[in-house]
Amino acid sequence: MAFLTLIMGRKFLYILIVLGVFSCRDKIVIDSSDDNHTHTHVSIEATGFPQMPIPNDNALSTEGIALGRKLFYDPILSGDQSQSCASCHQQSRSFSDDKRFSVGIDGIQGEINASAIINLGWNSSFFWDGRSESLELQAAEPVINPIEMHSDWGNVVERLTNHPTYPSEFKSAFGTDEITKLLVTQAIAQFERTLISNKSRFDLFLQGKAELTPLELAGYNLFLSEKTECFHCHGRPLFTDDDFHNNGLDELPNAGLEGVTGDHTDRGMFRVPTLRNVEFTAPYMHDGRYQTLEQVVNFYSDSVKSSPTVDPLMPNEHGGFHLTELEKMQLVAFLKTLSDTAFINNPDFSNPF
Repeated sequence: MAFLTLIMGRKFLYILIVLGVFSCRDKIVIDSSDDNHTHTHVSIEATGFPQMPIPNDNALSTEGIALGRKLFYDPILSGDQSQSCASCHQQSRSFSDDKRFSVGIDGIQGEINASAIINLGWNSSFFWDGRSESLELQAAEPVINPIEMHSDWGNVVERLTNHPTYPSEFKSAFGTDEITKLLVTQAIAQFERTLISNKSRFDLFLQGKAELTPLELAGYNLFLSEKTECFHCHGRPLFTDDDFHNNGLDELPNAGLEGVTGDHTDRGMFRVPTLRNVEFTAPYMHDGRYQTLEQVVNFYSDSVKSSPTVDPLMPNEHGGFHLTELEKMQLVAFLKTLSDTAFINNPDFSNPF
């Protein structure tokens, strides 16, 4: 287990205002406005997190975020208009899927677990194998994937262009009458960057506004200890190191990072997911093999497999960290303090239809 923070910062001069519609964020910042059309650029600041890097060619705007939210929930993007992004990324599951493998519009089951969409604005790559370098590129793939939405971007653009309201909404968000694949993915990416979770009980504990139980505190200390090494890959505040590791699972058909780089030294390596809201995102691992947090902790305790590319911090020769039953309970108790119920119930993130 492990996560370090991806620190990317820029200095801006902001006029700060708090808008109720963006209650998920600590501050919504007016950056600039464009007199040629109505949209207003905004920036996000989240307590305890580094500055989020925003692409220069896709500045956030209130209108772009609202448009992206609609597109995220609209089945118009799929081939038969029966599934949306939200079909496999449900808010109640911290925008993940409760199925081990999601099923697309043709009833075909995928081969990898749907990742949770949470705090992705700080990631440097996307998908378990890191094949997309931006949220915009990531958003383009499921639409044409034959086992997911199984659509065609030409058809999607035509539907949106002929829709009674979308043309005016794209005009408001991007200042153009022409709807394109790029603008669709940019809008979705804008909405996804607002899906920030930083109000768990653990966050409140760090701010002196909540207490942890003795069991939870013991789990936190264990999490930070060299006995478990959890903090190396899952460090604060994002609880991910934005990197790839082979955590000692057995050999699988999915090649992970090796399938992208072609480098055999990347075999078995997958993106480290955040542990925030992990209580809500079962099943676990890239292949969804574990249904409970207890099973995950049991794996790290006693079932780590040796291989040439397993992470050097993993116990490569001894099968695991060999935790006691009490230590397992402590770790699970701590992990549940990372649950942010405000996030999964935030109306700003819900279906707008």
